[in-house]
Amino acid sequence: MGVLNDDVVLIQKGSKPGEPYVITVNCPDKTGLGCDICRIILDFGLYITKGDISTDGIWCYIVLWVVPHSSFLSIRWSNLKDRLLSICPPCSASYCFNLQANCTAPSPVYLLKFFSLDRKGLLHDVTQVLCELELSIQRVKVMTTPDDRVLDLFFITDNLDLLHTKQRQEDTLEQLNAVLGESCISCELQLAGPEYKNHQCISSLSPVIAEELFRCELSDKESHSQALSPDMTILKKATVVVDNSLSPAHTLLQIHCVDHKGLVYDILRTLKDYNIKISYGRFSQNTKGYRDLDLFIQQKDGKKIVDLEKQTALCSRLKMEMLHPLRVVISNRGPDTELLVANPVELSGNGRPRVFFDATLALKLLGICIFSHLLKLGGIQHQIGDGRSTDFYWKRIANFNS
Repeated sequence: MGVLNDDVVLIQKGSKPGEPYVITVNCPDKTGLGCDICRIILDFGLYITKGDISTDGIWCYIVLWVVPHSSFLSIRWSNLKDRLLSICPPCSASYCFNLQANCTAPSPVYLLKFFSLDRKGLLHDVTQVLCELELSIQRVKVMTTPDDRVLDLFFITDNLDLLHTKQRQEDTLEQLNAVLGESCISCELQLAGPEYKNHQCISSLSPVIAEELFRCELSDKESHSQALSPDMTILKKATVVVDNSLSPAHTLLQIHCVDHKGLVYDILRTLKDYNIKISYGRFSQNTKGYRDLDLFIQQKDGKKIVDLEKQTALCSRLKMEMLHPLRVVISNRGPDTELLVANPVELSGNGRPRVFFDATLALKLLGICIFSHLLKLGGIQHQIGDGRSTDFYWKRIANFNS
């Protein structure tokens, strides 16, 4: 069975303004493909309103209805199609050979260094430009001087693998200069050298903060320092029901939980890490702030999940990922206030998209000025059911005056 390469990914615009775009993926199947697709969609700033997944174990058919998270986002739909095509299994042996040949070397890391006058929201404005250009931020170092100037070091990779070209570099610097305006003193872009490794050191965390960020089980009592308000505690409820009676070959997962940005990705990422295959899935629309998902799943060996311990472990992990996709801690560090965010990392090494973008946007909207920052400093491992482990990486997002 095969299809033309142009038909593997189709993106159809809504018939009326404001209606969702429809993304259709029709290609050979692989475990975790739905997760990979949802990650790219989230990375482009899109929200999945509803969706369907169907596969016979060899070929899959996925339909997702998506809308931008913000009306201010400019979505490059052709680039989205290319990114989705890049993660779909090949439809022919020759295409597979070419794909493998093109993916042997990791993307090189570049250093973007700029020196400018400081202002509120500067870090987010630069981050937004990089996201729109499909440049992934690997690490950031921000240093503010006493005379209100800032030196920012962004270590980035290019999702388009074009940053080695003069045109791509010029376009990047041009758009950054347009955002920085007259406040820009200097802006440089070059291949990262030894300074990249020098910024990979792990900064220390107090035992209390480390426990709060990386705990594998989150208490229902929310007794830790960042306790939720009563209204949020009511919202932070989720149910996961396992049913083996409806299908002779599949386990049905019925999920009901409060909606949030990246919910579908968080669920599919968890199933991917457990090596669980989705044979059929349906994601309902948001109803009064809640979402329902029905997923017919199998283990890697093609069998149902009948072991009670495995069922309990999977349900517990799903609830944790749905209710706490990010760990956020605000602490005092001397005269300063510190914001730390931890997010899980897939076994493949991919982190949750746009965490830094969202955190800096929140600080900008609150009018908080960041005077120092470190991104992606370290992490710990969390064991999952079959003995493998996944990472929780933490990010010191900001230091600011209390």
